[in-house]
Amino acid sequence: MADARSTPESLPPAFLEFLQENGLDPMMYSMADTIPRYIRLKPGMEPQIPEIQSELKCHLNKVSWLPDFYAIPPQVQIASSKAYQQGKIYGIDAASGAAVLALDVQPGEHVLDLCAAPGAKLCMLADMLGDRGSLTGVDVAKHRLAACRTMLQKYSLGDHCRLFVADGTSFSILPVNSSLGSGEGSTCLKDNGSTLSEWTSKRSWKDRQKSKKARTAGSPHLTSTSEPELIYYGKHSGLVGLCKCDALRPSADDEAQTSGYDKVLVDAECTHDGSIKHIQKFEFWGWKTLDRRVLDAERTDDLLHLQLHLLTNGFKLLKTGGSLVYSTCSLTVAQNENVVQQFLCKHSSADYLVCLSSLKLSKFNRSALMTFWDFFCKHAELQKIDSADSWPCRSGSIFKTLRFDPATSQTSGLFVAKFTKLQI
Repeated sequence: MADARSTPESLPPAFLEFLQENGLDPMMYSMADTIPRYIRLKPGMEPQIPEIQSELKCHLNKVSWLPDFYAIPPQVQIASSKAYQQGKIYGIDAASGAAVLALDVQPGEHVLDLCAAPGAKLCMLADMLGDRGSLTGVDVAKHRLAACRTMLQKYSLGDHCRLFVADGTSFSILPVNSSLGSGEGSTCLKDNGSTLSEWTSKRSWKDRQKSKKARTAGSPHLTSTSEPELIYYGKHSGLVGLCKCDALRPSADDEAQTSGYDKVLVDAECTHDGSIKHIQKFEFWGWKTLDRRVLDAERTDDLLHLQLHLLTNGFKLLKTGGSLVYSTCSLTVAQNENVVQQFLCKHSSADYLVCLSSLKLSKFNRSALMTFWDFFCKHAELQKIDSADSWPCRSGSIFKTLRFDPATSQTSGLFVAKFTKLQI
């Protein structure tokens, strides 16, 4: 097996060029054995810490700035431990935990995780939500979302959750309307066999055949025109007893302003260059795979397009007064500050003021009024993350954004920005 530590000399020239173009120090990839592995302890399991330490044969160092998180030596494996198999602990980087904490989820809220796989952040959101409200997880890859479903069930966190295989750039299903849940306002008849009963892992013959055809086709992802597929819903998710057509009903244009999600997490797909452990995997997968997945110019352009559209759609599904966190584990400016800047150019209060100042009030016409209203309806603002005052991170190049990096944070690299949708 190759040495787990990457050095600048061992990195391929194309990746070194990528790092240089983005102003990133290749030396950070030699820090793998100095950055801890992080685990999150399921709330209520604190009395079992001595037993878990004995099983893992290492001390659990409490992370002072992040509740329920512990640091362990990077070489310790947890997957084979009873604590992991019994749902007491799971692995999640501290920086990722900070992005979730930045949302400040409260019990009873409706929360959307627009890029839910592989599921650790989804589990943390469910823990924060408690036994009220709802959690919706979305991912474009069915097999990855199925892993999220397994995690939710393993940690007994799925009662208030529902999972959709869907394109996050076009997903438009809002939180369950309670009036529909009681049968009022339903758009389909309950006696036609289309009512959702309590979820079971047993699939019908029709569903099994559909999955078989999808595997034969060789495409694990939906296209942007595919209908969302509901693959899991908990008994308190609001869907039991609801008509399928109501559960899958897309939202109207402005419906989210009053009936949207209270909190949205967009942890977008990226080049993962900030994750040292992820980059190390290419030593085993082959550096040519890195060229195809990270360095290919066309794929990078597609990623930037995807990130902006995920952020835009997540904000569209947010209710007025709600909060959205955008994050990536890339350290590049292009996938972080530039995406935020492009988004704000279309949705921020600053643009609203520029638009307003450009209009001559004495010559208001219908076209100008529509332009004014369009900006006003999309009013977004960056929000300060109050809990970050004690975090080992630094400011991004845009005020109120944050950056974790391996050298100073002792975590994986992560960019975090928080937005709020202001009152119309």
